[in-house]
Amino acid sequence: MTVRVVVADDQEIVRTGLAMILDAQPGIEVVGQAGDGQEAVALARRLRPDVCLFDVRMPRLDGIEATRAVAGPGVASPLAVVVITTFDLDEYVHEALRAGARGFLLKDAGPALLTQAVHAAANGDALIAPSVTARLLATFAGRATPVQPVDPLTEREEQVLGAVARGRTNAEVAAELYITLSTVKTHVASLMAKLGARNRVEIAMWAYETGRAGSP
Repeated sequence: MTVRVVVADDQEIVRTGLAMILDAQPGIEVVGQAGDGQEAVALARRLRPDVCLFDVRMPRLDGIEATRAVAGPGVASPLAVVVITTFDLDEYVHEALRAGARGFLLKDAGPALLTQAVHAAANGDALIAPSVTARLLATFAGRATPVQPVDPLTEREEQVLGAVARGRTNAEVAAELYITLSTVKTHVASLMAKLGARNRVEIAMWAYETGRAGSP
């Protein structure tokens, strides 16, 4: 199945470059491009792409607010968003994830990681640039009192939780725990329900906040 992508960046040369990289990948098609946040939101709502690739800094509406508009709390049918930026700043990453983003990449990530992030977002997984993942989660762990689930996690859910927090995809979790992919998806869905998490990133952040993340 082809992953349909909308790319938004206020710099035309960057936007065009990202679109060319993605269009060159098998199974990915760029269906729209936007030069500012308001245009990006309108385009995303009209085209309903599988993944939105938003730059953090854009005129009229920045990438964080654009993400919140199409993927944030209260959005009935949230879209998958990957935020991309030149700036390796923790507050950008944190705000993007809180706004509902499923991924966060730096613009120097390269075609392979960009492609991986888009496919991960389309599949319901999350990918954050490796250079910021551990630092980000460690930095924001403990800043808020984590919600405690009414129903305790099962032993297997704890194992899946730890794997997700270490950045494993569903396929990698299945291989690591010797369970089927569908079983992993069931456990992830259960974790989201119990923790009140909207995505895998929030599951990972909860794991770090409660000291359950373990070693990478």
